[in-house]
Amino acid sequence: MQSAERGDPIYGTASAGTLWVLLELGGAWGHSAFLQSPSIIDPDLGLSIVRRVEKQRMRIVAIRRPGRRPQAPRWRWFIVDSTPGAESVHAGEVDGPAGYLDLALDGSDGAPSTEPLVAVCAHGKHDQCCAVRGRAATASIASAYPEWTWECSHLGGDRFAATGLILPHGLCYGRLDTAVDPASIVELYTQGRLVDSLLRGRTSLPHAVQAAQHFARVETGDDRIDSFAPIDVTHVDGRIRVRLTGHVGPVDVVLGEEFSEPLFSMCQANVAGRVRQFTLDSIAFGQVAAT
Repeated sequence: MQSAERGDPIYGTASAGTLWVLLELGGAWGHSAFLQSPSIIDPDLGLSIVRRVEKQRMRIVAIRRPGRRPQAPRWRWFIVDSTPGAESVHAGEVDGPAGYLDLALDGSDGAPSTEPLVAVCAHGKHDQCCAVRGRAATASIASAYPEWTWECSHLGGDRFAATGLILPHGLCYGRLDTAVDPASIVELYTQGRLVDSLLRGRTSLPHAVQAAQHFARVETGDDRIDSFAPIDVTHVDGRIRVRLTGHVGPVDVVLGEEFSEPLFSMCQANVAGRVRQFTLDSIAFGQVAAT
């Protein structure tokens, strides 16, 4: 919990990803779920799958059901487009891991799904914090939404563990285990709302836009997922101007950038580094922000 104790800003830190490929790998993962889990998937096959997906500029994530592993493995998959306004989920199942290599990456091998996906990082071999905090958060959410909930491999931002995604909207959350009831975040999602205090951002949007949306929500209290869509981003005199849609006209947010003091970004990190953070210079509703 060093990140929370330091007061690291959580907004504007969501891992990038618009197109997602989630593949079920039941069992214990190595440091790299696809390349170092030989009891589940041949490393050469895993490498071929990863390369094929990443060549299409898609994010690949391993998933598994929380709790005790079934004796008979299953090989379910989801292909998700989190483009704002065009969100979609396609789902299917193959007979074995080799089937993942031949999937149509537009999702056409499966069927459209209207159900959301909740994926919480519990990748302990990548970072122990994710195992401890992620599994606790996953269990809490799965108790309310068992069909939607999965443990997943590394998402980035380990210092914000427990981290998770709600798809197809690509809402990236952190510190999920600190919520009074992590499942309530999913309940709000079904109502088209979000929890800004734990939201890292929307994965399909640039970090500056994620931060600008955060400041707009703080000012207005508007927690609807689709509020404050981005219109334009410009860089002027070392600052970032983000224009968002608003109720009575555009919202103009001017951001500054700064770097933190050196910090450890993972539980297992032994080299400290600085991370970028956004600050609010000004915000104006219905008019261009003053310089």
